[in-house]
Amino acid sequence: MATTVRSFCKINLGLAIGPPRPDGFHALTTCYQTIEAHDLVTVEAAPAAATTLRLTSPRITSNDARVPTDASNTAWKIVDLALRAHGITADVSIHIEKRLPVQGGLGAGSANAVAALLALESELGVTLRLEEKKNIAAQVGSDVPLFLIGGAILGLGRGEDVHPLPDFPPTECVLALPDTGVSTPQAFRDWDALHAPNALTPARPSDTLLLLSRALASAFPSGLPEGFSAGAATHSSGVSASGGNLGEIPESQPNRFGGVVSPGSPPNEFGGVVNPLLALVRAGIANDFEEVVFLQHPRLGQIKRLLAESPRPEESALVAALSGSGSALFGLYGSADAANAAEARLSASGIRSLRTRTLPRDDYWKQMAIGR
Repeated sequence: MATTVRSFCKINLGLAIGPPRPDGFHALTTCYQTIEAHDLVTVEAAPAAATTLRLTSPRITSNDARVPTDASNTAWKIVDLALRAHGITADVSIHIEKRLPVQGGLGAGSANAVAALLALESELGVTLRLEEKKNIAAQVGSDVPLFLIGGAILGLGRGEDVHPLPDFPPTECVLALPDTGVSTPQAFRDWDALHAPNALTPARPSDTLLLLSRALASAFPSGLPEGFSAGAATHSSGVSASGGNLGEIPESQPNRFGGVVSPGSPPNEFGGVVNPLLALVRAGIANDFEEVVFLQHPRLGQIKRLLAESPRPEESALVAALSGSGSALFGLYGSADAANAAEARLSASGIRSLRTRTLPRDDYWKQMAIGR
């Protein structure tokens, strides 16, 4: 029998680009947030004398033509690495039903990888420790490990050093999905070209790096890893906010896929505690990629304004931004009516949209499994 998993995607609630590292990657600080929008990943696997992998993904739209069905696919890569880590050979079929855009900045391909890994282990009745899964995920891509946690997540290093944050209350979200494709490597090259040092003007660190670090420290005063300080954003020890390794959060229980289900999220500001999302918004969170991506693709900047602004102030977004390097953009709204109005503005301008909600950690793991 096959195992089917919802492959939830993410948005970035702020993303700050630091200096290039010796390994060629850039130092990043970001706040990931999983959302309900998803692909479907189905895996059928059985032990075999030798490993055989097959991957299919039907072309529903022209965008799907860019979904690889060979060893370059993230789901294929992670399954191959996981089998080697388990010391198992198996006959494996992976089927990905794409509902999300490719190169959209939503981490859809990375989410597919984690969904395939979890479905594979369910099929074979085996599991790796969370730290082992994280290591494998980081080999596949910088934003793959976040999908082993879900909810609100602090991303450091090149984005792969991930730490669970206190969750936000579920919030209305509208995704704008323009046809434009944005290359992340090219966006980094454009960033470097724009901020390259010269004899007269030294390279400046990202202003957003300090801003986002301070906003995170304000919004999550007790929910940041040891060693994190506003403006530094260099922590890489792998220690969670609770003082233990990820997957060892006190009073948490793993679900059938090994995900951490927390004992509960803090109340929102109406319960006496400030909603961390609103604290981030008030601090002016931003995405550094917008500085270069909007130069190359001005239409994306126009779409952000459609998401953000409404003639009726109560219908404006709490926050609107590019997700990752794009091309998808998102708006978060305080009510269903405000989200409806944003969808209407996008539709009137001929922009495809997708209505969804933010997905806290508990719900992420509870809703992931469809069944066998």
